[in-house]
Amino acid sequence: MKNALFIMLDEYADWEGAYLASTLNQLSDWQVATTSLKSTVTSIGGFKTKVDYLIPEVPQNLSLLVLIGGNSWQVRSPELVQLIKQQLMSQTPVAAICEAVDFLAQNGLLTGYMHTGNAQYLWQDFSNYTNANDFREVQAISDNNLVTANGTAALAFTKLVLDQLYFSPETIKQSVELHQLGFYAYTAKYGNPYLN
Repeated sequence: MKNALFIMLDEYADWEGAYLASTLNQLSDWQVATTSLKSTVTSIGGFKTKVDYLIPEVPQNLSLLVLIGGNSWQVRSPELVQLIKQQLMSQTPVAAICEAVDFLAQNGLLTGYMHTGNAQYLWQDFSNYTNANDFREVQAISDNNLVTANGTAALAFTKLVLDQLYFSPETIKQSVELHQLGFYAYTAKYGNPYLN
């Protein structure tokens, strides 16, 4: 069983991981779980989430680590930094969107990776952010085992993460296009996805 772990802090952006989590969680060989610094977090939209693990309890051998953006990533947490660093070093796919990318920049975890984010100028006072020339002004980007995206790029983010996980191009295209095109245009192109 492959496992995807979503890090969600208080005031997490509920829409940023929704497409990816629902795609993975509907597959028989994937399991989606959540983690945070406290046992219950509330999204920007007001959803209360009781997470599966606190950061120190996270299981080993993850298949994917996803950092969902939001309004609380200014946090200082050595345990969180260590978890992310460990996954990056082990070549586990790691994906960060929105303000979660700011956290990576602040903690020097973008070093060696091409990346994007909400706005690079936000990082100008981060002494650990040393590779400004690797920033790209795009919605989302994948480099080695890291995917980064800005907060308006939930679908582009999903597409690149699924690509990191070696899903077929056709599967990725159809998964993302259902939401890009909308039901009727998608059905005209591929057929009704709910009639299996």
